[in-house]
Amino acid sequence: MAEDGWNTRDPERVALAYTVDSTWRNRAEFLSGREAIVQFLHRKWAKEFDYRLIKELWAFDDARIAVRFAYEWRDDSGNWFRAYGNENWEFDESGLMRRRIASINDLPIGESDRKYHWPLGRRPDEHPGLSELGL
Repeated sequence: MAEDGWNTRDPERVALAYTVDSTWRNRAEFLSGREAIVQFLHRKWAKEFDYRLIKELWAFDDARIAVRFAYEWRDDSGNWFRAYGNENWEFDESGLMRRRIASINDLPIGESDRKYHWPLGRRPDEHPGLSELGL
């Protein structure tokens, strides 16, 4: 569900998965609160064009989950990137995420190196995941 939400690139929709006082570390940026998350996502998707994301569960225990992910995007000059990362999530009693800690690295790639070619939006069920793609 998190992957599907992020692939909408709709900041308001994505932010509803987080508590109103959720805290984030995204790379070197620290955020607090749902409104800050919405603003961050607007900035993110204003510069990361053709964004497509795949997430994969790594581990979980009680109210904590670790996922790994990779997403592809291009900048306004047509340069392509694949961002790799890990996220640690902590949930409250109602199932909303109260903490997100993301470590992310960008790798410049050629357009011919892209692996995510589905139409923008939800990843099709038949599209391979990270493990199947060797990522």
